[in-house]
Amino acid sequence: MTGLHNGRDVFEYALLRIVPRMERGESINAGVVLYCHARSLVAARTHLDEDRLRALDPAVDVEGVRAALRAVESVCHGGAQAGQAAGDAAGRRFRWLVAPRSTVVQPGPVHTGLTVDAEAEADRLLDLLVR
Repeated sequence: MTGLHNGRDVFEYALLRIVPRMERGESINAGVVLYCHARSLVAARTHLDEDRLRALDPAVDVEGVRAALRAVESVCHGGAQAGQAAGDAAGRRFRWLVAPRSTVVQPGPVHTGLTVDAEAEADRLLDLLVR
């Protein structure tokens, strides 16, 4: 796909939201998952603001949330926590990560863009949308 967009690659991304109390529906952004087909890249960047999270739910299991965010990062890298997904192609891992689920860590809608550096784009999105 490079060259079709003046040297830029198409990428897809979704925010990772923390919803500590499902019945209230309140959330904070805690990360971003990015996929770039042209680079066979799936990447996650996370940042958990514990004070904001505890403002939504003082009794939230912060370590459990951190573990869930680490698991997302592990799936992106094909690490041990990824289980069977470790051997999947980048696109399949991304689709699995952004599939709707009713857990404390939920993916938002998938958006698209163009970038010259997909890794740097993940960092930029984290700074822009999460931090």
